[in-house]
Amino acid sequence: MKKIIIAEIGSTHDGSIKLAKESVKIAAKSGADCVKFQMHIAEEETLKNAPSPYYFKSESRFEYFKRTAFNFNEWKELVEHCKKYKVEFLCSPFSLKAVDILEKLKVKYYKVPSGELTNLPLIDKLAKTGKKIFLSTGMSSWKEIDQATRLLRNENCLVMQCSSLYPCDIKDVGSNIFYDLKKKYKKFGFSDHTTSFAASCIAASLGAQVIEKHFTLSKKLYGSDAKFSMEPNEFKDFSKIIKDIWHIQKFKVNKNNLKKFTSMKKVFEKSIVSKKYIKKGSKLKFEDLNYKKPGDGIRADQYKKIIGKRVNKDIDVDKKIKFSDFN
Repeated sequence: MKKIIIAEIGSTHDGSIKLAKESVKIAAKSGADCVKFQMHIAEEETLKNAPSPYYFKSESRFEYFKRTAFNFNEWKELVEHCKKYKVEFLCSPFSLKAVDILEKLKVKYYKVPSGELTNLPLIDKLAKTGKKIFLSTGMSSWKEIDQATRLLRNENCLVMQCSSLYPCDIKDVGSNIFYDLKKKYKKFGFSDHTTSFAASCIAASLGAQVIEKHFTLSKKLYGSDAKFSMEPNEFKDFSKIIKDIWHIQKFKVNKNNLKKFTSMKKVFEKSIVSKKYIKKGSKLKFEDLNYKKPGDGIRADQYKKIIGKRVNKDIDVDKKIKFSDFN
């Protein structure tokens, strides 16, 4: 599959379709290949007294989801807006009804958030769409991951390492899991909740096909995600680095084919030169030799081959030794 960077906009739009559209536009200009939203339908996914996560207690989850939800026409506008700016639209459904709505929007892909991995009715419904699924695994065991991937069928599922901590400390990234996922599934992705670049760089260098990073127009925006998300300039730098890593991996260098370095070798390598005046008829000794640029004479690694050779002429100090100088 094509390697992509996902800008996780989530709910940083705070229910404003205008802000959501602006986020799509700026994320696209900042290097995102895909923008991800979350489809929350409060009545379908949470009880009114459900607890809030530790990092966001400004209002109840039920009220927050209800207040920030888009209607069908607004979602349709967002899908069209993504097409305008040539980024893929991706959305995480948090209920069965959300899948129905997204199917009406004719989405190409789905993202399963970490908290829904054990929601097997949702996983089964997504599997039946036959579409590509990005599966976040931030709070699940291997047993739970295997349970979900069996339903989703491996060929349609990209398993993504992440740690459901906001923000995620670098000690909790779990880069060892990248190796496990590559061995187990051949392809994998990474949803990065850290506040730096390093974890995603490691993932990309180890073969991650998809990198997801939280994106916001401003860290000062209201909501649970904005303060640990990347702002546009930061995301632009991040995207370039990840894409450079992927681009570098396309090319192989053959250390036995050094034609590109021919001129550089002459400039930087050393030739064997006379360290002192050498009289005609003398046998070359190690003490007679020195090693200096340029490297267009007898190369320094050949010194043992000429020690003991008898010179056929006088050689001044600091002269490149030639094979024609010997009998």
